Amino acid sequence: EMGIRRKVGIVLVALASAGNSFLVLAVIASLVSGHETSGAHLLLKGASVWLTNVILFGLWFWLFDRGGPASRIEPDPPPPDFQFPQMENPELAAPDWRPHFVDYMYVSFTNSIAFSPTDSMPLNRWAKLLMLVEASISALVILLVAARAVNIFT
Repeated sequence: EMGIRRKVGIVLVALASAGNSFLVLAVIASLVSGHETSGAHLLLKGASVWLTNVILFGLWFWLFDRGGPASRIEPDPPPPDFQFPQMENPELAAPDWRPHFVDYMYVSFTNSIAFSPTDSMPLNRWAKLLMLVEASISALVILLVAARAVNIFT
C-alpha cells in the first residue's frame, strides 16, 4: 500500500483521468460541431464518460482521504478529509467503523448527480476542489448530452 505501489496506483488513476478528460472534451466537441446525429449513441457515449468519471473520482477520494487506505487502518490515522455520517453519529455505526471504497464511490456518485456533496462533507481544500471538478464535469456532460439528445429525438 505504501511506497512504489501507491505511486504506481496514483499514476494509473491519473492516466485514466487524463484519458477520460480527453473523452469528455471529444464528446463536447462533437456536440458543438453538430456531428452527433443519433440520440441513442450520444446517450451511450455520455453515460460511459460520466460513469467512468464517477469511478475515477471515487478512486481519487479513496486514495487520498487520510493519506490513503494504508494510513486509515493505522492505530492513530491522520484527521479525516471527508466527514461521513457514521463519524458524526458513532452510536449508529458499527464499532471501529471506517470508510471503505464503496463509501467513496457513493460520495462520488451522489456528487455527480446532485452537483454538490450530499451526506459526506469535504473538510479539506483538496477534497473540495476535487468535488468541484467532478461536479463541473458531470454538469457539462449531463446537461449538454441530455439537451442535444432531446433535440435529436424530437
